[in-house]
Order: sequence, then C-alpha cells, then structure tokens
Amino acid sequence: DADRIVAMSSTHIAMLDAIGEVDRVVGVSGIDYISNPDIQARRDRIGDVGYEGNINYELLLSLDPDLVLLYGVNGASGMEPKLRELGIPFMYVGDYLEESPLGKAEWMVALSEVVGCRSEGEKVFAEIPVRYNALIQRVAENALDAPSVMLNMPYGDSWFMPSAGSYAVRLIEDAGGDYIYKKNTGNASTPVDMEEAYLLASAADLWLNVGMASTLGEVKAACPKFADTRCFRNGYVYNNNARTNAAGGNDYFESAVVHPDLLLRDLVKIFHPELVEEPFVYYKRLK
Repeated sequence: DADRIVAMSSTHIAMLDAIGEVDRVVGVSGIDYISNPDIQARRDRIGDVGYEGNINYELLLSLDPDLVLLYGVNGASGMEPKLRELGIPFMYVGDYLEESPLGKAEWMVALSEVVGCRSEGEKVFAEIPVRYNALIQRVAENALDAPSVMLNMPYGDSWFMPSAGSYAVRLIEDAGGDYIYKKNTGNASTPVDMEEAYLLASAADLWLNVGMASTLGEVKAACPKFADTRCFRNGYVYNNNARTNAAGGNDYFESAVVHPDLLLRDLVKIFHPELVEEPFVYYKRLK
C-alpha cells in the first residue's frame, strides 16, 4: 500500500479525504490554497513541494513518498522524467479527463484501490449516484421551466464558452437549467468576442461562475456594459466561490469533484429554489 503520498492536486486530497485516507498525505503543491482542514491542521508536518515547473525535488525526496499523484492537463506532467530518474512511483488521477460529474467522482474508487481500501471507496461512491439521480428525478417531476444560463467572465478580449457536453454544462442541464450557448459541440471551450457574449448575457435569465467576483460591484467593474443586462439588474448572478480561504483557494476546485450531488443541489436551488431547502454549499448569490 502507498502509505506516504505526495498529492499534486487538491482534488487528490479531497478524494483521499472522502475515503478516510487523507492522513497518508505527506506532501502537497501550494498548501496555502488547500481548504482541507486535516491538511491545514498538519501543515507544519506536510511538505509543500511547490508547483510544476519549479518543484523542490530535494524536499520531495526527503518526504520519502511511496507514490506521487499527478495530473496532466495538456499531455504528460513535466515531473514524469525526474520522478523516473529518482525512482519514485507515480500515478495519474484522470478525473480532469472526465466530463461526467459522476465519472469525475468515481476516480475515488481507483484511488481507494491504490491505497488498499477498495471496498471503502466503492461504499462511499455508491451513495453519490443515488443522491444525484434522485435530484434529477425531483427536477423532472416538478420543474415547469428551464431558466437560460450564461456562464463565465472575460479572459483578456475573449469570453470562453464551454462545450455543450462539458462538466459545467452537464450539471446545468441535470439541474433543470438551459445553457444559452448551443453552438459549441466540440470537446473544448471556445472563445466568443465581447459583443456576442453581451448578446448571450442579455438573453439569459441567470449568470453563473463569474470568475473571482464576490459582489455585483466587482462584476460591474470587470465588464461595465454587462450591468444593464436583465440577469444583472435582477440580481440573478451566482458564483461558485462561497468557500474561499484566506489565500484565495476555492474549495469548489477541491472538494466539489467528490460531491457532485451537493453541487447539483446548489444548482437546483438556483434554478428551482422551491425544490431545495438546504443552504448553499459551493455557490452564493452576489449582492
């Protein structure tokens, strides 16, 4: 079993936490941005090995890891050759390749196999699709309409709109929302110009995932023209940064992967508030 693990992504920590094995983590990347309370409680005993492209391999070696958990967003991780050279075992956790919310979460089962507690991983995961699908059913039986949804904020001069099959859009559709940008049927986000983004936002009932913004004022400062859209004027702007720590680390990018049912419930609460009593977990309405 891998008793001493270096986790290069916060989602790896969330998966280990979900199966009750987070105490195996001896090293991380960017400890300040990690929300996990167990990691923060042990921060003086956990090595922060830095970020890819600038890894402290001396520190990494001193942690004596049995396994380094990697991710490779654009192909292989740059750490691979050095880890081979040092004889340190590594494994890719491929949740980032999955567009299915349940598919992402299921990687906790693969990880549980590696740490020798597969039955625990299967048991924890088994409950998630049950809760997730029950929410889909509730929406299907009770929701009368599907509000149209605008996503994201500008990045430079472009506005990236996810594909219709992407993780974010699948969650929206499963929650009984209607993603406003139907043109992108590819497998990556596509840039639209600011004019098209404005037209899309003007037609939308709701606007979600507005970057780092925590207030309507910050959204307005970032894109002033968009303050006269209906969704902005009505205050139907929501962001997935309700759980942000002091350093700016957002737990949405950490633990939401293993809680797709909670994420879906948040979205159902936004689109069909009468169907959900529980408070928001990852989302908040901006004021």
